[in-house]
This record gives sequence, structure tokens and C-alpha cells, in this order.
Amino acid sequence: MSTSRSRWPGWVYGVGDEPDPRFSLANERTFLAWIRTSLAFVAGGVAVDAVDLGLDDGVRTPLAVLLVVLGVVCAVASWGRWARTERALRLSAPLPGSPLGVLVALGLVAASVVVLASL
Repeated sequence: MSTSRSRWPGWVYGVGDEPDPRFSLANERTFLAWIRTSLAFVAGGVAVDAVDLGLDDGVRTPLAVLLVVLGVVCAVASWGRWARTERALRLSAPLPGSPLGVLVALGLVAASVVVLASL
């Protein structure tokens, strides 16, 4: 039988008590939603580079890179958010804040401004 000490990452599962499974599962669903968002950013960046949208190369390549980088950052940050939240649940501590929503919003605004400026 697996114990909390043998689960990875240890700094998350090795502390506190098992929370109500509903909370852990909700945290996991939120993590997966952020992963879907990051996948959409990466797919959007690939599409901007692969599909002829009539954008100049000087705009298309940086826009594609911005979207792919935003996708990677979103994926990494969402894992950190999941881990900090799970640890807080186990310790009955207040849930941590996350700048992830602001990061995604700013990235989308930047990408939209680049597209609108190039039309």
C-alpha cells in the first residue's frame, strides 16, 4: 500500500493530512484546465508560423515565439500552482495566490496588439 511519503513530489505529499478527495480532484481539474490553455497557446504559435495569415515575417515569427513561450510558461506555472495548492490543502493553510491569470491575460493582449498593428 502506498503512503504519502512514497508519493512524488515529497515536499507536497510528505506534509500534513490527506485532504477531502473532492478538493484534491478539483485542484487537479484546475491544473488540467491550465494545461489545456498552455496547449492552445503552443498550437496557436505553431499555426501562426505554419499557416499563411498574410503577416510579415518580422511579425509572424515573433508572434509565434511569443505564443509558444507563453504556452510553456503557462504549463510550468500551472504545475507549481497545483503543487502549492495541494500542499496548502494538506496543511489546512490558506490557498496561495497565483499570477498565472494575469500572465495569460497580458500575453493575449500583447499577441492581439501585434496582430492588430500588423493588419
